[in-house]
Amino acid sequence: MSEEKSLNFIEELIENDLSSGKTKTLVTRFPPEPNGYLHIGHAKAICLNFGLTQKYGGYTNLRFDDTNPVTEKTEYVNSQQEDIHWLGFEWKNELYASDYFDQLHAFAVTLIEKGLAYVDHSTAEEIAEQKGTPTEPGKPSVYRARTITENLTLFASMKAGELPDGACTLRAKIDLASPNMLMRDPIIYRIKHAHHHRTGDAWCIYPMYDFAHGQSDSIENITHSICTLEYVSHRELYDWFIEQLGIFPSKQYEFARLNLTYTVMSKRKLLQLVNEGLVSGWDDPRMPTISGLRRRGYTPESIKEFCERIGIAKRENLIELSLLEFCIREDLNKRATRVMAVLDPIKLVITNYPGGQAETLIGENNPEAEDKGGTREIPFSRELWIEREDFMEEPAKKWFRLAPGATVRLKHAYIVQCHDFKKGPDGEVTEVHCTYIPESKSGEDTSGINVKGTIHWVSAAHAKTAEVRLYDRLFSVESPDSEEGDFKEYLNPLSIQTISNAYIEPYLATLAEHQPYQFIRKGYFCVDKDSSPDKLIFNRTVGLKEAWKPKA
Repeated sequence: MSEEKSLNFIEELIENDLSSGKTKTLVTRFPPEPNGYLHIGHAKAICLNFGLTQKYGGYTNLRFDDTNPVTEKTEYVNSQQEDIHWLGFEWKNELYASDYFDQLHAFAVTLIEKGLAYVDHSTAEEIAEQKGTPTEPGKPSVYRARTITENLTLFASMKAGELPDGACTLRAKIDLASPNMLMRDPIIYRIKHAHHHRTGDAWCIYPMYDFAHGQSDSIENITHSICTLEYVSHRELYDWFIEQLGIFPSKQYEFARLNLTYTVMSKRKLLQLVNEGLVSGWDDPRMPTISGLRRRGYTPESIKEFCERIGIAKRENLIELSLLEFCIREDLNKRATRVMAVLDPIKLVITNYPGGQAETLIGENNPEAEDKGGTREIPFSRELWIEREDFMEEPAKKWFRLAPGATVRLKHAYIVQCHDFKKGPDGEVTEVHCTYIPESKSGEDTSGINVKGTIHWVSAAHAKTAEVRLYDRLFSVESPDSEEGDFKEYLNPLSIQTISNAYIEPYLATLAEHQPYQFIRKGYFCVDKDSSPDKLIFNRTVGLKEAWKPKA
């Protein structure tokens, strides 16, 4: 009997709430701010929120936290929806914090009427000074004693657009001596004359995240509002607003966010990379964005397996990028078609194979698949392209590839023996000459010859050319965020290497985007979105095995 998987702490909470009757229908939400593209850290939150309601019933809402009009775009909304769908999840309701602007404004008025909020004309610097320090209580603003009537009038003036940006804010009146600095009269509304991607110019005051978040959860009857650990200190304020307003008691729970080696997760820093042209865009295959991973050839299954393996914890830790790479290798090993591509070519001439003759060989598409993935036709001729690294003029010990006098098998084809080679003016080998053994054809071998090495090849007469992009880690240090200086100083100069003219099987000339392939002995690759029949482009998803060498 297989061992039952243990529950994480959030699953334990939910099972207790369901069994006790405290929760009748589980409702979660995924609430991204539409100010950038989603990354692998968001994938963990997506898998958690949607996975819980798949496991326990109920449903998950997709709610865009669009309370900051300056940084938000419809482009980001669309990309985030695409990413969630691509991962295989479906939300019940598509909602926006801006759907609740009228209700949130009414909540703010209620707090003013209860004497729990006031309009403050202090500057940002003055407010910060008034809050005190963790060891010293704050000092009340001179505006804290304003009457309810005065505050209602001033808040109405803010909403009517009668005051400029920064003239004043609406602050909650809580506890200036609280050990939780967030409880020391936090700002809940600010003036911002900016065009909103959905509401246009209807509003010039916008709620702060801490005011919009819990109330939006409550409006939607979210039973378990799951956030990352940086929001632990926000929970007290989350609960205070709900209690004072007497609304549905949503509850916040926190888990450790995903921190991944050799990358950054801050949307602000990722936006910097995009805006400064250090990457080609949000979907650059080196980026940790879901769209970047998709373009690089990662599968939804590999990302979900990665999220499952790292689990849900209460303590922050740094996850090795190699684990994510392991998950995609495991997945692609089962589904990727095996093909032959030569990235650094030299010519192999089979001197005893008739010139002008060609034959069609058969190759298995995936020996790891249950049905072997079917077969494909591979053209073979007298002149082939092979990898430069597969020939050595003076072979080392235990060298099992081509060298003068050495014998190897050509994958899916014949056994050949090297008898000569040519060099160019620069001393580089340009051609390798071999003879083949006609009786040694793969699947029909009657030669009785055993060889230790097998190399791949492409028929020169039939080969197509392609651009191949070899992607590697975006940063050359494990934790660029924790290093001194500008994080951009640690970008890996070898994070992309482009091969302009690789030779590929003709089978690869008409392929679909995102379909995975294993270039035999080279790694896993996919067709790039910019590929065309006139210019084929392949992206390396990951090598066949871990090959990363950290910076010395």
